[in-house]
Amino acid sequence: MRNLELYLHIPFCVRKCAYCDFLSAPASRERQEEYLRALKREIKSFPDKEAYQVSSVFFGGGTPSILPGERIAELMELLHREFQIEPDAEVTIECNPGTADAEKLRAYREAGINRLSLGLQSADDRELAALGRIHTWKDFLCTYEAAREAGFANINVDLMSALPGQTARSWERTLAQVLALAPEHVSAYSLIIEEETPFYERYHEDVERRERGEQPRALPSEDEEREMYRLTEQMLAAAGLRRYEISNYALPGHECRHNIGYWTGAEYAGFGLGAASLLMREPEQEECVFAHFRNPEDMKAYLDGDFSGREITPLSENNRMEEFMFLGLRMTQGVAEYDFLERFGRSMEEVYGEVLRKHCDDGLLKRENGKIALTARGLDLSNVVMADFLLE
Repeated sequence: MRNLELYLHIPFCVRKCAYCDFLSAPASRERQEEYLRALKREIKSFPDKEAYQVSSVFFGGGTPSILPGERIAELMELLHREFQIEPDAEVTIECNPGTADAEKLRAYREAGINRLSLGLQSADDRELAALGRIHTWKDFLCTYEAAREAGFANINVDLMSALPGQTARSWERTLAQVLALAPEHVSAYSLIIEEETPFYERYHEDVERRERGEQPRALPSEDEEREMYRLTEQMLAAAGLRRYEISNYALPGHECRHNIGYWTGAEYAGFGLGAASLLMREPEQEECVFAHFRNPEDMKAYLDGDFSGREITPLSENNRMEEFMFLGLRMTQGVAEYDFLERFGRSMEEVYGEVLRKHCDDGLLKRENGKIALTARGLDLSNVVMADFLLE
């Protein structure tokens, strides 16, 4: 049996945040129920379930915790009926403060969910208001404490730096307040100003100023952003949270297994609006090959239930080698040359020798004990490095 990861997309939220470009929006309870019926139909329609054993499940969004606890429990029951789920599978749900009370969190735990990802972003109420978040720091504390009381022993806290009006000192206070709670995992991202969001309308000129080396009006400067980056590394390391991926830190043994699967090329099946999958498929006259599948992003099309109409993008060997490198290099342990050879029948030196030498000479990559990994400086310039591993 092949290992498989499952992702369920819940595209609903109380209110769209000003920076968010995710596939999510507020919706009536009736629309949510209609969507859940379609989601269940899609899960049941997945072919060849007997070929897989499920190692992780992830409820993402949107805000999955907007749903009643019994609806999440029904989805978990369905997954157990339809798939062979490993007894020790990691099962995560994203949860936003203000949408989950003690009763709902207990229902999640009883349903078999064993990991929470809490979307805090900042411990500063002014920064939260600027982001358009519906909660305060006090709301987050109530949710966090209720999660511990419900029995959750594996909690991630999502944080975001380089916010409008944020300073290195306010970011340091956020880190200190979160670390005082002793979470097992922290995801720390820098704000990206995405097009077609309210933040883009407000701050795209600031982004352009920063790119020209000028002082932004509302966003932190490059120097301030670098200081936030430095504080993140230092303070999380001092708290025992090991950096295992560009933006993710964990106590030993609490790394997110689901996301590690993405970064190491595991097969995953995505269910729900716009959800993506990476699966092996069997063309009529070829060996099994990998392909990306994507569900429609139009709600009406998804609710109509034609799950055979997914967008399919077969992956060439070059595509797979690219993904092996620029996803695997996100992890601080890097990628193993032996794994590359075993997977593709070609050495990493044969395919990427020139790129490896260039970035090793520049101090952005290191080559040790049969592994290639980003250096500390390479982590800062990871986008520059990753671009050189594109073959097509």
